Amino acid sequence: MSRMAHEKGACARFEAAMDVLGKPWTGLVFDALDAGPRRFSEIRESIGDIGDRMLALRLRDLEERGLLTRHVIAGPPVRVEYALTRAGRGFREVADAARRWGATILEARDAAEKRAVAEQGEPKALARRRA
Repeated sequence: MSRMAHEKGACARFEAAMDVLGKPWTGLVFDALDAGPRRFSEIRESIGDIGDRMLALRLRDLEERGLLTRHVIAGPPVRVEYALTRAGRGFREVADAARRWGATILEARDAAEKRAVAEQGEPKALARRRA
């Protein structure tokens, strides 16, 4: 495989991942399902401030992409459970990496604020927080 073909393939894989992760609430849906199958209401409660319509859209999108399954359990009452597929469970590694990077980002922000205080006195952002 040529270097150009390899780079094109890597770019397509990165774009596929970002197309999923770039949508609001997606990471939280993955996180809610990480422990195992859950019903719609359990996912919504786990996430918090997501509307029913938005959650339904996210679940449908992730199912169409093969990242989760929707399983209807005969009743009465009929129940529906959602579970991550093997590909969906791969998000765990991404989430762990994002948490590590998030810690680095917060450390960098804190260090920048400390430098600003040392160089100029109290930065405007900190002054606004105290007001």
